[in-house]
Amino acid sequence: MPKVFGLSQNRPNPFSRRTNILYSIPRKTHVSLRIYNTAGQLVRTLVNSNEEPGYKTVFWDGLDKNNKRVAQGVYFYRLTAGNYRATKKLLIVR
Repeated sequence: MPKVFGLSQNRPNPFSRRTNILYSIPRKTHVSLRIYNTAGQLVRTLVNSNEEPGYKTVFWDGLDKNNKRVAQGVYFYRLTAGNYRATKKLLIVR
């Protein structure tokens, strides 16, 4: 069981079709994991739910909230869990 909240760098990075994002939560809490473009616009919500503690893995297939492939480039993913917030950068290459 994790003792602290954490957000790992996605793997692989850069990626073309699919990437995995790992995070940890030490206690039950509401979790959101969202993808944003460089303009700060929401691209897709990957997680938005109450989660039990543990080590979690979620994948992003490079699709937006309308199930369309996003353009090549830099994106940011942000984890919010309780008072914890972390943001990391990822790169899509086509």
